[in-house]
Amino acid sequence: MTQPTSPMTSPISRSHPDELVVGLVSISDRASAGTYQDEGIPALREWFGRALTSSWQAVERLIPDEQAQISRTLIELVDVAGCDLVLTTGGTGPARRDVTPEATLAVATKLMPGFGEQMRAVSLHFVPTAILSRQVAVIRETASRAALIVNLPGQPRAIRETLEGLRDADGKPVVQGVFAAIPYCIDLIGGPYMECDEAVVKAFRPKHALRAK
Repeated sequence: MTQPTSPMTSPISRSHPDELVVGLVSISDRASAGTYQDEGIPALREWFGRALTSSWQAVERLIPDEQAQISRTLIELVDVAGCDLVLTTGGTGPARRDVTPEATLAVATKLMPGFGEQMRAVSLHFVPTAILSRQVAVIRETASRAALIVNLPGQPRAIRETLEGLRDADGKPVVQGVFAAIPYCIDLIGGPYMECDEAVVKAFRPKHALRAK
């Protein structure tokens, strides 16, 4: 069950400094109104449960396709809740109500264009309509911290494909998913050290950034 969208007054409590706090935001008029079962947040929660071997917790939001509310929610999750990573799902197409990229760019201090480029490259291996996607990724910085915000597709299968990439029959990566670069990005902006199950996704870090096990 998603948490309410009312503003927080204090950051999320972590069990230890290296626990990831991830914001999961599903953006849908119908799902937020209760006329459609949201699939985005359950898909993301399930995926993180498989992909991460290090500690994490989620802060969840289900909101309509309203640009101002999306921006407020992203600001709240980063500035108040203290999320290190925020993933949105939905609202990235060309329809008039699709305003997630605009709302995300409005709260950015740095643009991360490689994420959008790679997400479309992955999806084009599955559907030609991937070129209609307008997903973006940004960094939002405050005086004391920073977080990565990434727009993902709206469908559970597309979410998984975008995060994991494409593998051949032997399980070797053919096209890298975007999550492979996220743990090192979080390192670089001062966030917790994330570890992944390589059967799901292998995080890439240069040798000097690896921690001894």
